[in-house]
Amino acid sequence: MAHTTAGGNAAFHNFHNDYAHIEDPNERRRLALAEIDKAPFGWYHVRAVVVAGIGFFTDAYDIFAINLVTSMLGVVFWQTAKSKPGTIPTNSDTAIKVATSGGTVLGQVGFGILADVVGRKRMYGLELILIIFATLAQSLSSASPGISVVGLIIFWRVLMGIGIGGDYPLSSIITSEFATTKWRGAMMGAVFAMQGIGQLAAALIALIVTSGFKQSLLTAKNAAACDGVCQVAVDKMWRVIIGFGAVPGCIALYYRLTIPETPRYTFDVARDVEKAGEDTKAYMQGKAEGRPDEVRRVTVLADSEGRLETPKASFRDFLAHYSQWKFGKVLIGTAGSWFFLDVAFYGLGLNNSIILGAIGYSKGDTMYEVFRRNAVGNLILVCAGAIPGYWVTVFTVDTVGRKPIQLMGFTMLTILFVIIGFAYKQLLKHNGALLALYVLAQFFFNFGPNATTFIVPGECFPTRYRSTSHGISAASGKIGAIIAQVVFGPLRSRGAPPGSTDSPWLNHVMEIFALFMLCGLFTTFLIPETKRKTLEELAGEVPGTANYDPGSRSGAYKTGSDPDSGSGEKAV
Repeated sequence: MAHTTAGGNAAFHNFHNDYAHIEDPNERRRLALAEIDKAPFGWYHVRAVVVAGIGFFTDAYDIFAINLVTSMLGVVFWQTAKSKPGTIPTNSDTAIKVATSGGTVLGQVGFGILADVVGRKRMYGLELILIIFATLAQSLSSASPGISVVGLIIFWRVLMGIGIGGDYPLSSIITSEFATTKWRGAMMGAVFAMQGIGQLAAALIALIVTSGFKQSLLTAKNAAACDGVCQVAVDKMWRVIIGFGAVPGCIALYYRLTIPETPRYTFDVARDVEKAGEDTKAYMQGKAEGRPDEVRRVTVLADSEGRLETPKASFRDFLAHYSQWKFGKVLIGTAGSWFFLDVAFYGLGLNNSIILGAIGYSKGDTMYEVFRRNAVGNLILVCAGAIPGYWVTVFTVDTVGRKPIQLMGFTMLTILFVIIGFAYKQLLKHNGALLALYVLAQFFFNFGPNATTFIVPGECFPTRYRSTSHGISAASGKIGAIIAQVVFGPLRSRGAPPGSTDSPWLNHVMEIFALFMLCGLFTTFLIPETKRKTLEELAGEVPGTANYDPGSRSGAYKTGSDPDSGSGEKAV
């Protein structure tokens, strides 16, 4: 009988190997994974969601906080500018925001691939270390004769973006592979819903620091006049807001670094049956990882190498798997849906200044009022639409299903963007109507494709390529976000007089977003419904199910080989 060691952590469960007496490695795999799939929902599931969710809280905080901080950067570093003193140039503002998305694309693809190659455990936590380090470095950045502050912040935000990008596939698939089948969607949705809490926290911290420096901010009526004590106060404010983003990451770091490897990865990629059995049991007991008897482990590893039915991961097998339309279309569906979603999701933010103006939170008589109203206005917008949408998804995704929610979301968003785009000039005369449509759009983004495009890629791909496929899908979305910021941002001001902040083309941009939502509706038909199905069934590994793929058994891709045999090299 194998032995375990004491220790571990309370967030990820571990239990002893009950299946050491079973010789067939495929049967041991089936029984061990069934333990995870059928486990009753318990506190260890909650703790796992919290540990993964803190990462998404940090991600959202860091991304959202920069929207509140760039106006402060203008006061601090452009106070002596000849044109618009105290205001950050549009190009610098866009470059700082796009830098994060650019780094995120690299992180999603890079960490996604590495998590499939070297394992989830070895990569989890490294992305959080990168986020923490880059966040603190940003908060300590300052201009010098040899380099501008924009260059420094862009550099650190690219690195931070790489860490944020890595969190997408890792948190998704680790939660998915440890979750019970019945409540897997809710667990993954709850992790993603922490984004809303992160956005809320960013606006709340901005409000707190603004109140803390109230007397200094009251000395200036506008950004151009904010010098002396006002400028010093604003310099401290933006550093505190950015730096606070490292705090929640530090809290979760220990738990991420000490998680066990997911048993599915150990079974299907590392192909270490004895260790996987230990780790499966370990998860349920809150220990760091299982500790099998090393002699027996080596013996079983050698014995099971040619007997495990799941194929080995390889580039040829990757191409063979996704060259089949029934699997390739799923990757197209997840990546395409996320791309179309993020173009409009980030593009809707182009309306923020207009919406804040509509509810009376865009301007002020002093710098204190300007920063305070901006923070309070963003708090209202987040609480009104985004947060309720996230949590409605959490409570319904395992009963209604992922695909119906995504279809409904894209349909409603298509209608809303058509109304906003074609009736834009009329809506400007009725601020309440525009605000209502904005809140509804935020709600149906999050009770819709913004949540489901994160959940589905963490479920519908085989274990050996799950992280890579999720990373590709997520990166497609961030490319859409970059397009929204770089292309549609300037496009909205087409035809405006030089130096004007008007957006004469914003109505047409909204109409274009309606078309993107319609395209997302069509790509949704390519994805499967994953509700209440095991990950192995979704990957086509369970005989007798509609999605079953004989090629999911080892050696089945070799020309002329017997799909039932356990030997043979895979070939395309």
